[in-house]
This record gives sequence, structure tokens and C-alpha cells, in this order.
Amino acid sequence: MSYPLSTDFKLQFSDLRVCAAGLTRPECVLALQTGDLIAAHGNGGYTHWRPGAAPRHVLPSDGNPLRYVPNGIAVSRRGHVLFANLGSELGGIFSIDGSGAIGPVVQAVDGAPMPPTNFVVEDDNGAIWFTVSTRRRPRAQAWTRDIADGFIGVADANGSRIVADGLGYTNEIAFSPDGQWVYVNETYAQKVSRFALLPGPALGPKEVVCRLGGADFPDGLCFDAFGGLWLTCVGSNRVIVVRPDGSTQIVLEDLDVEYTAYLASRYEANSLTAEDMATTGKSRLKSVSSLVFGGADRKTAYLGCLLGDAVLTFDSPIAGAPTTNWTRSLR
Repeated sequence: MSYPLSTDFKLQFSDLRVCAAGLTRPECVLALQTGDLIAAHGNGGYTHWRPGAAPRHVLPSDGNPLRYVPNGIAVSRRGHVLFANLGSELGGIFSIDGSGAIGPVVQAVDGAPMPPTNFVVEDDNGAIWFTVSTRRRPRAQAWTRDIADGFIGVADANGSRIVADGLGYTNEIAFSPDGQWVYVNETYAQKVSRFALLPGPALGPKEVVCRLGGADFPDGLCFDAFGGLWLTCVGSNRVIVVRPDGSTQIVLEDLDVEYTAYLASRYEANSLTAEDMATTGKSRLKSVSSLVFGGADRKTAYLGCLLGDAVLTFDSPIAGAPTTNWTRSLR
């Protein structure tokens, strides 16, 4: 079957709608079959809403939100939100329930304390997968293609362990719709890679799926129902589809051309800083960081961001593949 996304498909910023506003660092967005939407909240918890309804912010009940910077989030099989803590000191995976009660889930990997942690997902068997972008502190030291000290880890009944190491700023991971592969964005190596998913669970050797350039730094990723891989890129503020044949297609961009060129030059000179990435110039996408398909037919796409206060949405011509979060619900 041929891939149904037209090579001419491209969105304009005017095609986007505001789904929810008044949010705080909604880096990661989840869509559930129930119609619920959940976004990470930069002050230690998450935001929960349905389209058209007012968002509800769930924040830590321990009165110490500064300990936690939720980055990637997931819904556990128990119905709680899991978050990867990207705090400056405290890494790991935590659980937060609807009352704001927080508990540690994964605090160490291979016997060592977890560094600041980027992403989390719980698979259908209850194994918790997570990524650490870099062991460097501050993390901006690793915003170069020359440093590859990120990893993918798994925590299950057999303990918490690294299953893939030496990655170039490990970011989001996604399971392929056929369950055979784990895909990963290596943000500051500017590439998407994949690993065969083996029993254990374990991962096979790394294969590079595609390479990007300029200021395209891939952050979020998810699959459509036909095998296309949708990437969100911080820096360039683009959404790029990797078609099943390996070709890439820009389907959304809101470029500040001058600023994007500046970022690309700083990256090439190995001099990219946190201050450089703390703005998007004139781009209105505000450092687009994640994408998820939702709605009754999974043809509504939702965009998370690092530097804005809203989740934007658009209509997709093709449906997304269900994620591991899709059939779960909050309790």
C-alpha cells in the first residue's frame, strides 16, 4: 500500500488553533481515547483538560515544586501520571496522582543515581522506558554533535538498567506500530535512530533512520497509522515527516530565517548556549517540542512547546497510530 500523505501537504501557521492556553512549559502532550488531554506542567505536575473545557493544573502537594521539572510524561497502567524529572540536580522518574501526591518510581540506573531525565513511557508489559540526554552538567555542554553520552534505560522486575548508551542527546522514544522497533531522537546529533526491540526487554544494534541539518534539532516524535514518523524540531520550529521510504517532508514551519541561521552557525561552531535556545526569535511556534494524535479518529494533532503557554492543534489528513497511553485513563 502506498503512503497516503500527499507530498504537497503543508500547513500554514494560520491553520493552527489554540486548544488550551494559560499553561506552564507544556513540553509533552498526551491524548487519550477518552478525549482527555494531558500536558507537562513546568512547576512540578501536569495539566488535564478536554477540548473546550478549562484546564485543571495538578501541582505537587508537598509544597516544594522547585524540586521537579516534568519533561516527558506518560500515563501509567495504574492511572497516575509518570514524569521524567529534568531538574538541575534531581533526576529520575516520579509518579503524581490527581491530588498532587508524588512518589519516586525510578531513582537509579545500573546502581547509580539518575541524572536529569528527559522522557518516560510505560509499555504494555509494565516496563518503564526512560531517556537521559546527557551526563554533562550543565546540559548545554552537550549541545554539540561531538558529545554522545546520553542513554536509553528500562526499569522492570529485573531492575533498572541501561539498554542503549552513547547517544547524541537522547530525547523522545517511540515504539513502531508493529512493535518491532524503538525509535529515538538524538537531538544535538541531528539524527533519528532506531533499535530492534528484543526479548528481555533489550535493544539490538543502532541503525540511523535519517539525518537533519541547519537548525533542525529533533525533540518529539510519533507515528501515524501508515508508518510515517512525525518529528518536532526545536531551533527551526518545524514539523517534519519521515516517510516510510526514508525521505523527509516539512509539513509545518514558522521560521525566523535570520535567527535560525544564527542558531545553525552557533551549532556548527560548537558554541550553542542555553541563552541561544531561550528564545525562538520571531517564530510563533515557541520551540515546538512534541506532537500527539488524538480525537475520535486520531486525526487531530496537538503540539507541545518549551517556551509558550499554549497547546496548538491542527487537522491531519491521515490518522495517527495509537500510543501506549491511548487506551489508559486517569484515576
